[in-house]
Amino acid sequence: MRYVGTVTAAHFVDSLAVFDGFLGQMRPGFSVLVDLSGLDMMELECVPHLTEIMDRCKACGIGTVVRVIPDPSKDIGFNILSLIHYRGEVRIITCETLVEAEKYFA
Repeated sequence: MRYVGTVTAAHFVDSLAVFDGFLGQMRPGFSVLVDLSGLDMMELECVPHLTEIMDRCKACGIGTVVRVIPDPSKDIGFNILSLIHYRGEVRIITCETLVEAEKYFA
């Protein structure tokens, strides 16, 4: 998943259906790459959508989340949301660059 520019809650409406299609193809233990390197801002109204994605991923057996966060100020609460929704059952890896993150998918 890649977040670019200013992300609003409206951006999630269509993307949730597409995301569900991908989840249906995943096997337990799958990994997700979350790229925040192009993110400028995300509206607070996006939080329910983000947590819904996290809950759906957990229900489908996610094993690892690899996040690209070049600027720690762009974390926007992902670490806190992960603690609540993944409850320590999902491996979280944070990288500064996409190149670094790709090593986990080699």
